Parts: sequence; C-alpha cells; structure tokens
Amino acid sequence: MAEKLKDMFFTPSSIKAMADVLKRYYPDFDKKRFVGLAFDEDFESKELKARMRHTTECLRQVLPVSYKKTLRILKRAAPHVKGFEAMCLPDYVELYGLDDWDLSLDALALFTKYASSEFAIRPFIIRDPKRAMAFMDKLAGDKDPNVRRFASEGCRPRLPWAMAIPAFKKDPSLILPILEKLRDDDSEFVRSSVANNLNDISKDHPKLVLDTCERWLGTSANTDWIIKHACRTMLKAGDSRAMLLFGFGDPKHIAVKRLTLDQKKLAIGEKVQFVFTLQVGAKKACKVRLEYAVHFAKAAGKASKKVFKITENSFAPGEHRIIRKHSFVDMSTRKHHPGEHRITIIVNGVEKAQKSLTLTR
Repeated sequence: MAEKLKDMFFTPSSIKAMADVLKRYYPDFDKKRFVGLAFDEDFESKELKARMRHTTECLRQVLPVSYKKTLRILKRAAPHVKGFEAMCLPDYVELYGLDDWDLSLDALALFTKYASSEFAIRPFIIRDPKRAMAFMDKLAGDKDPNVRRFASEGCRPRLPWAMAIPAFKKDPSLILPILEKLRDDDSEFVRSSVANNLNDISKDHPKLVLDTCERWLGTSANTDWIIKHACRTMLKAGDSRAMLLFGFGDPKHIAVKRLTLDQKKLAIGEKVQFVFTLQVGAKKACKVRLEYAVHFAKAAGKASKKVFKITENSFAPGEHRIIRKHSFVDMSTRKHHPGEHRITIIVNGVEKAQKSLTLTR
C-alpha cells in the first residue's frame, strides 16, 4: 500500500530539519520546545492539513510576538525549508497576517516561490476581493512561473483542499483579466492552472467559459491546450456546444452495436470486459469522442455516474470493434457497493447503448 502523505511529511526528522533552518536565522529559536509542542498527544490522529495548521500554531509560540519581525525571519528561511513543511510559512500569513495586508501580500509573493501560497491568499480575497485581485493581477506579470501560477491558482473558485470563494462562484469577472494575461504562458505549469481555473468557472458559468474558449481558439498551440483542458467537465457532461468546439458533431450517423459483457455477475475487486461495435454510417471519416460511463450503485440506493474516456479519434465509415476492461477494485477515492450497476457507451456526449451487471461482495 502506498505511503500516506501525512506520514511522509511532518515527521520527527523533517520537523527537526525545519527547526534547524529557523534556528539559523533566529538564534533565540527554542528548538526543543518547538519539537515538543509539535508532537503532542493528538498529533498522530491529525490529517495532513491539520498537521500543517498545528505546526504553524506551534511556530507562533516560539517566534517573536512582533508579526513584522517574524516575517523577516521566515522570509530569510523560506528558500531552505523543504517539503510540505514549507506550507507553514504562507499558512502563518493566513493565520496571523489578515490585519497587515502590505506585509502579508509581499510575504505571500515570496513564499509562493518555494511553497505555494494558493491556500493562504483566499481569506484575503474573501475579505476584500478587489484589493486582493489587484495584487494577483500584478503577479500575473512576474518573471517567476511559480508566482504567475499563484496568480491563477490562488483565485480558483473551487480549489481542491481549500476554502471556496463564494463571490467568485457567483461572479468570476475579477478572475478573467488574470487568465487573459496567462493564456499563452510559456510554462505548462502556469497553463495547467489557467485551464483548471476555467474548468472551475465552467461548473457555474458554462456559457461564459465557452464564450471565452471560442474567442481564444486558434490563438496559439499553448492556448488551444488550455481550452481543451478547461472544457473537460463540459465534455464529460456531453455539452453539445463544447463538443462542437472540438469538432465532435451530432452522432446521428453513428451507432453502437452488439455491446456484450464477459460476465453479468462479479464480486467487488474483480474486472469486467466489455466489447462493442462502433458503426459509422457517414459517407466520410468523422471525429468521435468515445467514452463509457459506469452508473455505480451507492449505499443509499441511488446511482452515481462516472464517465471514463476511451478515445478521441477519426473513424472511417464502417464497423470498428472496441474492447475495454473496467475494474471494480476499491480505491481511496471510490468504494464499491453491491447491487445493480450499468455500463453505458457514449458517443460525442450521447449515450448509445447500455448493459447491466450485478456486483456482489
């Protein structure tokens, strides 16, 4: 079994290494007290982010009372604090710097070069969106790709592991100028964030994102890459306008025939193989986005649908045999439940065929 993230970081050796760095830039730093505070009786039960927050709170007890003095120490130490432990530096700003914006924003811009400040900026955005986003807009022109990425990643409306930004779910207009600046960035790291930000926005404002993508399309290879990744949720949902944007038209001349499963009853942990024929009735080759969905039985009795991509390709007229397997092995992100499950074949966003199977313990 893969090692859990929480057990890879905030270990006795990594906390001591962090203490050594801080001692170098603050000779009065009490290493023994800090380590003792960090590894209290509740430490083992905490998850990764809780361990980070707890460590940040412990830092508060052994660093100067003066926020300004502490930031000077942390800024000097920042390039030398390694691993997820470095996230404690922007977290310190989030916890203790909301009343001193000038010092705090400057520190976040520095810290994000070594450990992303994407979580720490969000309370600032929520408190004063216009002021915070003026700062982020400025960072979008920075020479450091880590800083430019922060300009986009920090204002995502639905950033995973982070507090949401309700105001940007309702109105993402303050985000768009930043994404415009970064839409042709030469760093894939930055472009990926732009795509993820647009994908977040599409969940509340699909028309806005499609308008933006249609306007951007063809600007450059970098921008086209962003557009494709930005539309992934809409494509999985079968949005017809998103499909047409990438040349996936109405699949009225495409049929799915002879869908079969190699077994109709299997146990959790096993795999099912399914075979079908894609019949293209058009007179010339056409672009096809081919997917399958599994409608999972849930504990409460309702079904939960998840879409999996098979291929995006050009298919010539005629019949094409497709073979795929799906695993029902439990994962940390998905637990399976006994009951009826359905597998459906999707062509350009349209479900064309389905078969049911029974999952048992």
